[in-house]
Amino acid sequence: MRASTEAEKLGLPTASVVCQGFATQGSMTAAGLGMPNLPTAAYPGNIAFSSPEDLQKNVAAVTVGQVVKSLTVQPKEVKAAPEPGPRDIVFTGTFEEVNRFFYGKEWSDGLPIVPPSIEGVEEFLRYTGRSAGEVIGVLLPDKREATVWSIAVNGVMAGCRPEYMPVLVALVEAMADRRFGQEHLGNTPGPEALITINGPIIKELGFNYEQGALRVGFQANTTIGRFWRLYLRNMAGFLPHKTDKGTFGGTFRVVLAENEDAVARIGWEPMSVDQGFRAGENVVTVGACTESNQALQSGAPTAEEILNRISARIVDNQLFVGMALMGERTRPQIIVTPCLAEAIARAGYAKEKVRRYFFEHARIPVNRLRSLDRERLDSGIERGILPAEFSESKDPDRRIPLVISPDDFMIAVSGDPDRDHAYICCPNGFIGYPVSKKIELPANWKELLSRAKRA
Repeated sequence: MRASTEAEKLGLPTASVVCQGFATQGSMTAAGLGMPNLPTAAYPGNIAFSSPEDLQKNVAAVTVGQVVKSLTVQPKEVKAAPEPGPRDIVFTGTFEEVNRFFYGKEWSDGLPIVPPSIEGVEEFLRYTGRSAGEVIGVLLPDKREATVWSIAVNGVMAGCRPEYMPVLVALVEAMADRRFGQEHLGNTPGPEALITINGPIIKELGFNYEQGALRVGFQANTTIGRFWRLYLRNMAGFLPHKTDKGTFGGTFRVVLAENEDAVARIGWEPMSVDQGFRAGENVVTVGACTESNQALQSGAPTAEEILNRISARIVDNQLFVGMALMGERTRPQIIVTPCLAEAIARAGYAKEKVRRYFFEHARIPVNRLRSLDRERLDSGIERGILPAEFSESKDPDRRIPLVISPDDFMIAVSGDPDRDHAYICCPNGFIGYPVSKKIELPANWKELLSRAKRA
């Protein structure tokens, strides 16, 4: 669709061929790109299950006619429906009536929302030095402006507290960052974001960073995670059965806060430092997590045994190695509990050495790759875009790395201090590439925080 819109701007007629299941998403994506009447030609069913004979028959009987029409008939003009202004009162009623109205408009995630009154939104705005109308970025597929005002509105709806506002703004800055690639978050694997918080703000806002670190039950972790998904829905425009085409999908993931006390105790740096920030800065890191799994009961007498157990689970979980074979960086995030991290560090493993260990030991046999990925591997070696570790031999049983560089592994410490588990989140290359943003606090933050605690 994106290529077609560029061609149409040049005066070249196009026919965007899509599978029938993506026809609605295609038209809504085109609308977000400024061409709501962009013609499409649908193929019936799923091409993967069509034999060559069925493919030829379906294209001839169904798709070709649509292609011809797309290229020869000027489509009718379609005008976008007007949207309410920031301060417009769209509905008044009881709590239950407001929730029914918002659900009917597809403005909620199916859970009860806090009605976003003008007063409630303005209270959130007190906790940021940014102006209400400031545009943080433009979000696809709806190509809607992400404003500080809309951040506050969705923060209220998600059940956040006003003092969470600086975190919410930083989250949307990450969402709007082109490196993150939020326009891909409605893709087939249905990734969910893993949000990681670092800095003093963890304790200031009461984030949980110990047992149950990714479990609902703590207001900051839970509501900020919900805000992320609500904002993607209401402002970016990702709606199930429309622009959000996750095969199974998922719901919002509770925000992860790193246990910086444990990190300091074992002599490591927090993950935010690995991302280029100074220790003690408040930072939010957002990355898409397409697959996740746990390395259960990874405790062992030696650090190498621990790392081997985690490496094995990384391999079991990382099925999107194909992106790395195309030269795209993929960045798995490995979360280890404090007792595991302490045992590893006690054996002389700094984070850099841990990443190198994963690079050398979390490897996948070439014969386990799909045929397409084996072709990508051969092509990447021929073009010289892959490191030497990918072409050490021609043995089809050889094991190759899952990432381009040891630095691609992201490591955080959190979770139950006394349990020997690791949590593994694997991304899909550039689709939700990890981005970190500093959480900017207003000049009177301490005063505002004290006021919030008294409320």
